Amino acid sequence: MAVVFPGFEQQKIIIASEDGPLEIAYQVGGKGPALLLLHGFPQTKAIWHQTATALAKHYTVIAADLRGYGESSKPHGKSDHSSYSKRSMAADQHALMKALGHHHFFLLGHDRGGRVSHRLAADFPDSVLRLMVLDISPTLSMYENTSMAFAKGYWHWFFLIQPEPIPETLIGANPEFWLKNHMGRHAGTGIFSAENWAEYLRGASNPQSMHAMCEDYRAAATIDLAHDREDRQARKHLEMPLRVLWGEHGLVNKCFKPLEDWQKVAKNVSGKTVPCGHYIPEELPDELISEAITFFK
Repeated sequence: MAVVFPGFEQQKIIIASEDGPLEIAYQVGGKGPALLLLHGFPQTKAIWHQTATALAKHYTVIAADLRGYGESSKPHGKSDHSSYSKRSMAADQHALMKALGHHHFFLLGHDRGGRVSHRLAADFPDSVLRLMVLDISPTLSMYENTSMAFAKGYWHWFFLIQPEPIPETLIGANPEFWLKNHMGRHAGTGIFSAENWAEYLRGASNPQSMHAMCEDYRAAATIDLAHDREDRQARKHLEMPLRVLWGEHGLVNKCFKPLEDWQKVAKNVSGKTVPCGHYIPEELPDELISEAITFFK
């Protein structure tokens, strides 16, 4: 059973996509301007369990599962990985918000959800009023500036993109071992509640979900880079205000320069390091709430 936030309703909606009708799961609560929250890998919308209720005092908060994750549909990936391109995943979330009557909204994404948010803001710039991303630089910047330190620390980027069914089979042999070693290496598994950990383990243990997660990364190394390069060649920049936060103790801070990286793709960028690792919503919820309320005011 999915983690449900106090005062929120758990819902599902069917949207149209190039992969056919898909079900997108989400939770909604609060009143005020709409704020869409998008989670990262290998997690679900449950990452917002310490922040959503506080944010709902100021906003109509929609926390959604990306396609392939949590309670959302998990179509099998196509040969070109387009089913899990950030363009396809972003279109899902735009369709969700439109169906809920939110034609303009604030957007906050962590990790893979940040990458989906970047594409959503690029493809639907009239819909996204302000964008906040957590602990990422743009995908193209990270791949083009890969170092030994990054490759060793984020080795899963290069493992998960291997052809189907190599990573799916290896992870499927012992999902809990995989999850503990992947997520625990950042800040230890103690930062996750028992309920959230059980939800993340369900995802890693589900063959369809694990395949979708691999496809998410395969797309990032192929079709997503093509879309990003098209934007670069067209000199397309995000116009809305963009705020980036990244963990002081994380690999992004060690290997990249997030402010400079985002300034290459957006015109109005601000941000800073925060005293934690990669999982900002679960490691530093109070500071994230404060930052979000200030930025999205």
